[in-house]
Amino acid sequence: MNLYFECKSGISGDMSVGALLDLGASQEKLEKALASMKLDNEFNYVISKKAVNAIMATDFDVILPEHHHHHEHHHESHGEHHHIHRNLDDVNTIIEKADITDSAKNLAKKIFKIVAEAEAKVHGKDIKDVHFHEVGAIDSIADIVSFAVLFDDIAPEKVYFSTLVDGQGFVTCQHGKMPVPVPAVCEIAAAYNLPLHISDNNGEMVTPTGAAIAAALYTGEELPQEFIIKKTGYGSGKRPYENPVLRVMLIKEKGE
Repeated sequence: MNLYFECKSGISGDMSVGALLDLGASQEKLEKALASMKLDNEFNYVISKKAVNAIMATDFDVILPEHHHHHEHHHESHGEHHHIHRNLDDVNTIIEKADITDSAKNLAKKIFKIVAEAEAKVHGKDIKDVHFHEVGAIDSIADIVSFAVLFDDIAPEKVYFSTLVDGQGFVTCQHGKMPVPVPAVCEIAAAYNLPLHISDNNGEMVTPTGAAIAAALYTGEELPQEFIIKKTGYGSGKRPYENPVLRVMLIKEKGE
């Protein structure tokens, strides 16, 4: 079986986790993995169903103690709320200690490295000097590890991505206003040849975590002209644009 990520409404970490849960990936494995990291005092999470334009989607909501909502807003959390600033080695240590498969660990590390490389380039730093509040926040650990565990559970043979569709305008962060697509997303798209389209939506639709997930798995292989859909999963986003939902399809090529 293969996976097709339809990113016409953008892609983020929480949307990707929600879509794979909606497809039927193991919530039990996800819960076990997050508990094994022993970061319970830093975050909690809620998995629920949510209607997006009358389509039922799965919502993965990481809750931070001080704000009680999910922070897939990497550019609004650069050091504002979190006193623990981890670098990439610190994050890799957390991943390494988690009770997950080696393939899930490797995928999670790869996604984090892609984001860290982009942030290092944007900020003119060495990758070892990029602290975790710049890579994201505690929610990034939860999102990326959860995604890696669920992807490993599905274990597709091939992965396809549509063009990544982002918005326009600006987002506000500690450094002031950033243009959309945000610089880290531009760097990831450039480094990994990700196809990108700018829509009329105002605001950020593709987050650095979402772009890094695509970059980690993107092969450039085009979706077959004909395929059979075995199941479809919908992951709900948190952004206030028209259709914040990521659709992921479990497919097989016709004749397989």
